[in-house]
Amino acid sequence: MKGLELIGLEIAVIAAGIAILLLDLWTAKEDKRRLGYAAALLVGVIFLASFAMLFEGRQEAFHGMYVLDEFALFFKRFFLIAALLVLLISVEFADRFESGVAEYYAITLFALAGMMFAASANDFTLLFVSIELVAVCFYVLVSFQRQRDRSLEAGVKYLITGALSGGFLVYGIALIYGTAGTLNFRELASLGPEVLESRLLLLGLLFVFVGLGFKIAVVPFQIWVPDVYQGAPVPTTAFLAAGSKGAGVVLLARLLYTGLRPIADRWGPVLVMLAMLTILYGGLCAIPQRNFRRLMGYSSIVNAGFILLALAAGTADGLAATLFYLAAYLYGVMGAFVVLCLARCPGQEDETCVLAGLHHRSPLLAATLTLAMVSLAGIPPAAGFFGKFQVFKAVIGQGAAFPYPAWALGVAVFGAVVSLYFYLNVVRTVFWSSTSESVAPIRISHATRWAVYLVIFAILWLGILPGAILNLAEYAVHSMGL
Repeated sequence: MKGLELIGLEIAVIAAGIAILLLDLWTAKEDKRRLGYAAALLVGVIFLASFAMLFEGRQEAFHGMYVLDEFALFFKRFFLIAALLVLLISVEFADRFESGVAEYYAITLFALAGMMFAASANDFTLLFVSIELVAVCFYVLVSFQRQRDRSLEAGVKYLITGALSGGFLVYGIALIYGTAGTLNFRELASLGPEVLESRLLLLGLLFVFVGLGFKIAVVPFQIWVPDVYQGAPVPTTAFLAAGSKGAGVVLLARLLYTGLRPIADRWGPVLVMLAMLTILYGGLCAIPQRNFRRLMGYSSIVNAGFILLALAAGTADGLAATLFYLAAYLYGVMGAFVVLCLARCPGQEDETCVLAGLHHRSPLLAATLTLAMVSLAGIPPAAGFFGKFQVFKAVIGQGAAFPYPAWALGVAVFGAVVSLYFYLNVVRTVFWSSTSESVAPIRISHATRWAVYLVIFAILWLGILPGAILNLAEYAVHSMGL
């Protein structure tokens, strides 16, 4: 019974998905898109309920596979906020689906449940099950616009790369279990160095990192990102950029800071090298992009590099920086994609008409997109500035103990400077590119307008008054014993 109580949030999310499917049976066709508001309301209630849970410190269930602590709750709330915003965006996008609107909402909720299970994974079994639940849901969500060839192409590419990453995960987990005789992270950390440093176990861990690298979009496992971001429905792309990446990050953090804590320093140089390559690749490839979603795909790769750089520090400050950076990244991404969803431009693949002269069509959306780009670029007073500051602080705080400190800082600074160009180029297009005067103003529903206000408020709040979220991040990190 205790186990069911601990997974109450996940059960509520799954029940919400089933409820949306049932409501669909009695909802008129012209009103089905409004089910998204019901789904968003349910997610909001679950988010508030997460603060009412009677929390008694770290608790485990299902023979230690599932753990509930402040670290898990931080990520569960992160995923709930991401899903709430995505569902509100989906309502505006729903008329572009030929059918199955309620199914889209329900599958989004099921993907959310997988992410929340990932936040509590303390065992390779739950790690694999949760990440595959998320992946299977996204196989459907990415290709949901079946009438568009590009969406189907994106779905096939994501399916192939997802299956490949799943194969790496399974094979790596098999090698780890064959060597260590356990799949539990805590039990793995308690084994002696002769086991943890065996070549077979290290090979298995390498395969697991490869599988998680696909989810986070780390070089060289990022090949699917630009095409999938461009072809998937806009709400799906937003959820991929924030939710799926967050699921990969929380699993990697659990593994590094719990299961591999005795030998975590051995993986530091590898993580730093991958982080530098990821920042360089994403930043340089983003420069020539003219399609906004492909640009956001390469932006996602750059941000994955900064996240990996913070994780590589191997300290409580590094992990807290990771959590804050993800929170700032969430609102920047959502601000960008809510604008893309509302500013339609049929038949234009470069999406220049979505951005050009946007301030004439909707000053609110132009301001939102500008603030999102400023935050992602790391310019004060937006949230992204303090997020990057925390990453640099974690690197500098390690001093000579940080692997390749001078190179890591140099590449991070270079990536931040390069990102100024392509992010601010979007701002230039919004305000200074010409557009047809016949383009109609953009109408925004009341619910979406409040979502936009939430994004603007969060970006400014995290940038100007970051203490509250940073304290939550540090508290979450300390719950892991760091």
